[in-house]
Amino acid sequence: MNFRRAVWRIISDIPRGHVATYGQIAAWLGYPRHARMVGRALRSVPSGVPWHRVVNARGGISLRAAMGSMVTQRILLEQEGVRLRRGRVALARHGWDGPARGRARRNSPAGRRRSDTMKRTYGG
Repeated sequence: MNFRRAVWRIISDIPRGHVATYGQIAAWLGYPRHARMVGRALRSVPSGVPWHRVVNARGGISLRAAMGSMVTQRILLEQEGVRLRRGRVALARHGWDGPARGRARRNSPAGRRRSDTMKRTYGG
């Protein structure tokens, strides 16, 4: 599975009422410095993938204003109970912890195993 499809798959796992950041998604796939690639993958997201649940590192909407996508994202998030204050989501309240429960450090043996598992699971 290529990186783009792995991004779409992990985004599909984000629960209603929660969000994840571009950087988190990249890190969960084992590519912690590839947040912009996650953004590129969202440019061609298939229908049914909850793209609106992805925000920037500050909890803000990063989409360009073309075709009202910023307004659309805000409306979709609010319909799921996610409130934006001053244009940002409270990540402490609505942030998703990720597909795996453990928060092992990437440089530890457990962190490397988790990263390898994520790559196998999501095909990153």
